Amino acid sequence: MKTNNKLKIFNDPIYGFITIPNSDIFDLIEHKYFQRLRRISQMGLSYLVYPGAHHTRFHHAMGCMHLMQKAINVLRFKGVVISEEEEKALYIAILLHDIGHGPFSHAMEHSIVNGISHEDISKHFMRKLNEEFNGSLTLAIKIFEGKHHRPFLCELISSQFDMDRADYLKRDSFYTGVAEGNINSERLITMLNVVDDRLVVEEKGIYSVEKFLVARRFMYWQVYLHKTGLVAEQLLVRVLKRAKELSNSGVQLKSSEALSYFLNNEITAKNFTDDTLETFSRLDDSDIVWAMKQWQYHDDFILKNLCDMIINRDLLKIKLKNKPIKPSTLNKHIDDLIEKYNISRDDAKYFVFIDEISNQAYQSENQNIKILQKTGKVVDITKASDQFSIKALSKPVTKYYICYPK
Repeated sequence: MKTNNKLKIFNDPIYGFITIPNSDIFDLIEHKYFQRLRRISQMGLSYLVYPGAHHTRFHHAMGCMHLMQKAINVLRFKGVVISEEEEKALYIAILLHDIGHGPFSHAMEHSIVNGISHEDISKHFMRKLNEEFNGSLTLAIKIFEGKHHRPFLCELISSQFDMDRADYLKRDSFYTGVAEGNINSERLITMLNVVDDRLVVEEKGIYSVEKFLVARRFMYWQVYLHKTGLVAEQLLVRVLKRAKELSNSGVQLKSSEALSYFLNNEITAKNFTDDTLETFSRLDDSDIVWAMKQWQYHDDFILKNLCDMIINRDLLKIKLKNKPIKPSTLNKHIDDLIEKYNISRDDAKYFVFIDEISNQAYQSENQNIKILQKTGKVVDITKASDQFSIKALSKPVTKYYICYPK
């Protein structure tokens, strides 16, 4: 009888060899829900700006698990007691923390599902998997939801310095080629410790933390909130909204069965059932790309042009401002479009719109990064750092933008 070797090794371009810690984790990685992450882009449509940014949520989840292994080894070496059950739960929680993302990561939750975030969908996936794996995910779910009695376990999954951020900054920097985002996540992890069941960074790691926060700010302005990436994601949201609008009015659109389900049904947190989850699990980037390739030849003026803009990367023009866009400016562009194409004001608003973006690299009021001084005192990074810029990074910076046809 053929037996499957479950102690696999992955070769990762960031960290080198990543080992799967045990056979239960291997079985989870092998599951179709997790394998779907191979078909979900980590950075949405950012590859329209940075051609190398084609890495997936699967890459990221595996990287996070690797860093979690490092963190557990470091903490145990420093005398922090972590049981085998807690170790396994941490691996499961970090592996599955992004499993609820839809196609192109964030566009779905702003268009064809309402009032339910990817975090909520991740919980649905975890509970379903917990049934299949005979309750072995119970502790992982508790940690993921922040309900464990040892807070530092939850902070390793979700905090201002967690294994999620430690991986995505380094990984996204690598694949985009934006060197400013490259952080020394291994050194940061080596500096971790636990005091009173809370995660802290030892004082000698303070400069690495400063670099981490500055890198995060750079990555948001240069990559995650890059104006071309913003336009592309806004267009994708509008494609899905228009497709849903047309479907609701009885127009038959070519699409996969899974996508068709979400276009023809109003999905909210209240009616997100196991059947809905199963259909959601069949959705990935390819469903959306294939649909847009068909829809760019549709009779509908809005759907046709929105899809054509994304498929052929002929996007809207975008202007960023430090002050809110004047209503007169918005109305002028809307009026110009109405006059040129003889369309309604509501239709024109698909192509002319305003919004705002905000960047706050460090949220000092929420799960702050604590520095363990040599005296044994624990203080917030803003008080421990001699850099004025760290205090500045805790203030949100808001920019405003307008999009309109070239």
